[in-house]
Order: sequence, then C-alpha cells, then structure tokens
Amino acid sequence: MGMNDMIQFFRQMSGKLGSNIYAGVQGQSNMQNISFIRQLQKEMKENNCLDTPLQELQVVVFDLETTGFYPEKGDRVISIGAIKMTGQELLKTETFYSLVHSPQPISEEISTLTNITNEELRSAPFVSEVLMEFYKFIKNHTLVAHHSKHEQSFMQKLTWDLLKTRFEHRIIDTSFLLRLSNPMIKSIPLEEACEQCGIEVINRHHALEDAKLTAHIWSHYLVQAQSMGYKNLREVYEYLAKIR
Repeated sequence: MGMNDMIQFFRQMSGKLGSNIYAGVQGQSNMQNISFIRQLQKEMKENNCLDTPLQELQVVVFDLETTGFYPEKGDRVISIGAIKMTGQELLKTETFYSLVHSPQPISEEISTLTNITNEELRSAPFVSEVLMEFYKFIKNHTLVAHHSKHEQSFMQKLTWDLLKTRFEHRIIDTSFLLRLSNPMIKSIPLEEACEQCGIEVINRHHALEDAKLTAHIWSHYLVQAQSMGYKNLREVYEYLAKIR
C-alpha cells in the first residue's frame, strides 16, 4: 500500500469509528491542545473588551460554511474563514481560511451554493487540525459574526466533541450595533445588511469572503456608534438594555 493509499484508508476509517464524526484525537497531542484552550479561557477572563475604546477594540470576524443548521443532528462544518480587525480597520493580511475534511459526501445543493467539491473536502485537513489552527489564530480575541447563533452552536459542538471543554469565546452579533440605529431590529440577511451599508456583495457563501463582508458591516456600524458618542461596548450594552 502506497503512502497516498494509506492516508486515504485512514481517512475512510475515520468516518466509520462510531456515530460521532467529531471524535477527539487521543494522546499527548490532545492533552496539549486542551491545555492551550484552557490557557486561552483564562486569558479571556482577564481580557475586559467591554471597556476598550471602540477605535482600539480588537476582534476576529469569522464565518462558517456548513452542511446544514443543526450540529446536534449531524450537520458539520466544511470551511472556516476569518479576518482580524482593530477598531474599524480590517487587517487584510491577518486572515484565516481552511476547508475541513468531510468523511461523508456533501449534497449537490451545498456544493453548488458554496462552490466546494467533495474532491476538495476529501483532501482537506481533518477537523481537529483546523479547529486548533483556528484557535491559534483567534487567540483570546472577541469574535464577531453575522447570525452568530449559527457559528456559536457549531463551535460549541466542535470544541466539546474534540476537546471535552466548553467554547467560551465572546461572540458579538452584527445586529448588536445595527440596533443602535434601529432598536427593533433582530436580524437581517447578510445581503440586506450589505445593501444598507453600501457594500458590494461578492463571492457569497465563501467563508473568508463572507467574513470580510461581515467585517465591513461591523466597521460601518462601529464608526456610526462612535459618531453617536459611544466610547466602548459597555456603553452600547447599557443603552440597549434600557430600550428592551
């Protein structure tokens, strides 16, 4: 058996080792990963982003492409994209993108939507590797996402299944700042938010490109928040809490 055949054999076997496709990697390496995550959790408790001036606030804006909406029912992550920001500035050289190995074929509908092929996913890094690389990228930063409950539910599932620890990063939904101009708003499609901000929508449903679109939305409303006199996230939270 050649090296490529052996790699493919183990990848096929990984999809058959029980019903949980996110089974964690065992051994010393996994213990090191768990230790790394726990150190991040400790740092996050000491990182008070609520009082950081908005123009200095460091966040990571991210997006997941998935096979569906329900991780508890077997839907899985197929790509992760992210970009770092300081205040309203997108750090264009500070990006993360990876496909995620899929032990099962994705549907034609998802493949068409995301332009991701089953062939690409078969040769992509395993989810355990991608997850740890993503954690190393985001470090202890606050996260931002559009429709963040989707991202949060998958990150919670992945982190628990792989590392048996909780996902504790703060995630702020873009609607948090959108509500400053429209307190009644709950959530709107990404395309609609881009239209309201005058942002051109390109390469939709690509994790990194969607993360960049979300980052531009966050930047737009962060500038607006500052023009309204808000100095930090705590002041925004306190205002929104009063108008509920």
